[in-house]
This record gives sequence, structure tokens and C-alpha cells, in this order.
Amino acid sequence: MSIVPKPRWLVKKIPTGGRIFEVQKLLSDLELNTVCHFAKCPNRGECFSKGTATFLIMGNICTRNCRFCAIPHGVPEPLSDDEPMRVAEAARRLKLKHVVVTSVTRDDLPDGGARHFARTIEALRSIRRDIVVEVLTPDFQGSRDSIMTIIEAGPNIFNHNVETVPRLYPNARPEASYEISLELLRRVKVCNGGMYTKSGLMAGLGETKEEVVSVMRDLRSVGCDIVTIGQYLQPSQDHLQVREYIHPEIFEAYKHTGEELGFRFIASSPYVRSSYNASAFSESVMKGHVS
Repeated sequence: MSIVPKPRWLVKKIPTGGRIFEVQKLLSDLELNTVCHFAKCPNRGECFSKGTATFLIMGNICTRNCRFCAIPHGVPEPLSDDEPMRVAEAARRLKLKHVVVTSVTRDDLPDGGARHFARTIEALRSIRRDIVVEVLTPDFQGSRDSIMTIIEAGPNIFNHNVETVPRLYPNARPEASYEISLELLRRVKVCNGGMYTKSGLMAGLGETKEEVVSVMRDLRSVGCDIVTIGQYLQPSQDHLQVREYIHPEIFEAYKHTGEELGFRFIASSPYVRSSYNASAFSESVMKGHVS
């Protein structure tokens, strides 16, 4: 397959000022990982310059090998007991009002790492009661107990990405299940109707517009409040190739469709990522207050 050249709208200036070095030093001092770094996020310079980052807990080695993701696959290290407090300390020093915590997938753990997520939420709340906590979790292989562990810890936003359309799962996410992901989001709403749910997907892997809209309808059918849609960018030659660079007008059309479907918040543009400008929701809808 021939390589599709990048279009002009994907040219992005890399920030060099702001708080970039402060954030990098803090993360190094506290020995914390970020998905910004390990997933090679194109927005990491911008986010670091603003003094924000998305924390990646439970190590930097994933037990799954999704063909779109830059995070290394292999055998993870044991969990670090003090990691939750180190995340909380970073949030305190950065004076964050909205914190996003994600993780590698840990199918090697009995609970998939759910309790570690819960401890991190508890640690964040111990340093600031009104902090908005957003978690972006793996699917926990559909474990109801693991999902309930997260719900009971009380994050404000429970995020789990469907990533792509069902037809492309065998190639892009062979170890995952679209149905399990939808069921996770549905169960969160059933167990706690007041908890905001969020999901995201990539465009440019060969999906059709109709398939994207169908996924959006599926997400609304399980009560999903927030959706993010962004352009897939190939992390390396070993990952799935970009099939198409989606024009910004199409992303804008997806946004209008999402609004018509009733999402409380939708971010859709080429450089949108699941945790990019995540605080925009709490600022516009939650008004920065913990519910």
C-alpha cells in the first residue's frame, strides 16, 4: 500500500516555551509516565507548555498489542504501591483542577488494575476534594467487579475508548471486543446514572462516514455523554498505515451529527485526542465543580 502524504491542515507548530521543561522535570523527579510521551501524542508539547499531562499508570508496557498504538507490548513490571500518591503530588504541584489518568492494559492482573485506579482516584481526592478526576480505562475484559471498583471510587468522568468501527476490530484491535466496550459504558450508566461517560475513536483507518455515525449512535444508545474524534497518525512503520487523511470539514460534520444525537459534549477535529483539552468539558458543562 502506498503511503498517503500528509495534507497541509496537519502541519502543526511545536511549542517550545511555556511550562514544558517544568512539567518534564516534575514527571522525571516523581518517576511518572505519561501517555503523552509513550503514545507519541502530537499534542504533548502544547499540553506540557500549558502545565498539563495525562498520567499513565501501572507501567509503560501493555499486555495487548493493538496495531495502532505506540505503547510497547510485553511483560509488565509489578505495580508500584506508591504510584497513586506520586500522581497526586504531581497534580498538587501543577495545581491541576482537572486530572486525566489512564493506563496500559494489564490483563495479567486479576482485576485488570481496577483497584490501582481506585487508589489513584482516592489519592487525588486526598489532596484536593474538588478536583475533577477523569479516568480512561481499559476494558477489564468485561469484568463487572472491576468496573464496579472504579465506579465506587467516584471519578467524575469514566472514559473508555471504542477506538474504531466494529468492522476494523480484527485488524486494529484483535484482542478487544466492540461489544465488551459498549457494555462497559452501558454498565457505568446503569450503576451510576450521574457519572459522566466518555468515549473516542480514530478516523482514517479505512472506515466510512456511515460507520462512524453508526458508532456514535451506538454510544448514545448506552448513554455516553462525551465523544472525541480525531485523525489517526501512524506511530511507526510497524503500525497500521493511514488509509485516509480526513478533511476538517468532515470532522466538523461529525461534530454537528454528534450534537444532533444528543451528546453533551463533542470534540471532533484532526488533532483531537481522547484527553486533549479534557478540561473543556468540566469548564463548559460541569463549570469546574465536582458533582
